[in-house]
Amino acid sequence: MVEMLSKAVSMGGSDIFIIPGAAPMVKVNNSFVPLSDKRLMPADSERMVYEMYAMAHRDFALLDREGDDDFSFAILNVSRFRCNAYRQRGTVAAIARIVNFELPNPESMSIPPIVMELASQRSGMILVTGPAGSGKSTTLACVVDRINATREAHIVTIEDPIEYLHRHKKSLVSQREVPNDAATFSRALRAALREAPDVVLLGEMRDLDTIRTAITAAETGHLLLSSLHTIGAAKTVDRIIDTFPAEQQTQIRVQLSMVLKAVVSQRLVPTVDGGRVPVFEVMTVNAAIQNMIRDGRTHQIDNAIYGGSEKNMLSMDSELQRLVRAGRITRDIALSYAANPDTLSKRI
Repeated sequence: MVEMLSKAVSMGGSDIFIIPGAAPMVKVNNSFVPLSDKRLMPADSERMVYEMYAMAHRDFALLDREGDDDFSFAILNVSRFRCNAYRQRGTVAAIARIVNFELPNPESMSIPPIVMELASQRSGMILVTGPAGSGKSTTLACVVDRINATREAHIVTIEDPIEYLHRHKKSLVSQREVPNDAATFSRALRAALREAPDVVLLGEMRDLDTIRTAITAAETGHLLLSSLHTIGAAKTVDRIIDTFPAEQQTQIRVQLSMVLKAVVSQRLVPTVDGGRVPVFEVMTVNAAIQNMIRDGRTHQIDNAIYGGSEKNMLSMDSELQRLVRAGRITRDIALSYAANPDTLSKRI
């Protein structure tokens, strides 16, 4: 298993797939490349997944009991890996995401300066959103590292599992992993408020209790960073509000309009050379958007961003247009990812 994972890293892969009935595969850009010419039998995949549990010093019984399990582990001088093991059709399978030891460079990851400038916020809530595998964790790690390097603060991260390891720089960093260090996200978040934090990174806002506690944390003067599996700022606001019972939604709109500072939405888009490039939408909350959130007029948010009148906003469609003009992506790809394909087609 160590040899196979090392090979995947050397190939520049992003994910390793251990699934019975197929050869072990690594995803390189958008292509699946076999790591062996032998198809895995159920016993093979179970043995390989067991090896990963051994490297993570984790009890294999967790997988037997729950049917799926998230964990992380590292191989010295190779890489870190974020793994999801699961049972399917009575067999054991796993997907391992490759995570570099070193924190990524924002410029090399094409993270725009407007996103990194969010690290200067001192309080409120900043959300990074997008589909699974779009690079949300990487963006959040870069923002946390910028805070760590530029000011004195106590940063508490709550993750499942921990992906990037942050060394103490100007700040002190406490990293807690669910469920190894804390039973649940909501419990760890409530405890974090008693740990004198200046910044709290919450890996994901998964349920009503966690979202409610996160809003409270942002209201009490902390900077809270988190992620959601949504696409676009307007859908993110709606998703948070819709999580609450109908009788509480008016109050939540008011609270959210006061604490939300920015929503960063990102997607990975295929390039003409076979790679992928991140495309960002950035909504920074000004007085007009505060009113839209409070009054339930979230359908107007996209127009406010797309208008382009604000220097601290980025429209995803405008970014797609820029990449087409630069020759990085094709017109058809841009239109397939666009929020308003008809409008973008005319602009291109």
